[in-house]
Amino acid sequence: MKQTVLTVLAVCALATAPAFAAQDMHQHGHDAHGATLQLNAGKKWETDAALRKDMGAIRQSMASSLDAIHANKMPPQAYAALARKVEDGVADMVANCKLAPAADAQLHVVVAELLAGAEHMAGKAKSGTPQDGAVKVIGALNNYGKYFDDPDFQPISH
Repeated sequence: MKQTVLTVLAVCALATAPAFAAQDMHQHGHDAHGATLQLNAGKKWETDAALRKDMGAIRQSMASSLDAIHANKMPPQAYAALARKVEDGVADMVANCKLAPAADAQLHVVVAELLAGAEHMAGKAKSGTPQDGAVKVIGALNNYGKYFDDPDFQPISH
């Protein structure tokens, strides 16, 4: 499943690379390739029901684990399970989300951060800790709420 998601993301990233290269690099929300999040002419990007459902589910999973993460009492198996929930949410998002190309390109910045965080939480990253991964996922979720129009989405305070 993860390999399929990564393949789809790689193909989409190649298709949207020129759009990313033209973006203003002085804004925050950078992904590993230097792409930045930006608003759509000052407004949040449109979303669809599938995207809102999956982002809400990922947010809920992270929020329900927040106390254990903050207390540094979450065992590796629990981080791995949380990483799978993030990966599953992203897989469903990629399969069912139908955004306009410009909004989709912006979503890829958030998705890249979600997957990078999940990799850390699963213990598959070369550096960093599972807790670092959780922070990265929470940051990606909060960026989603800041840049995408999802009236029911609440940022995670941490």
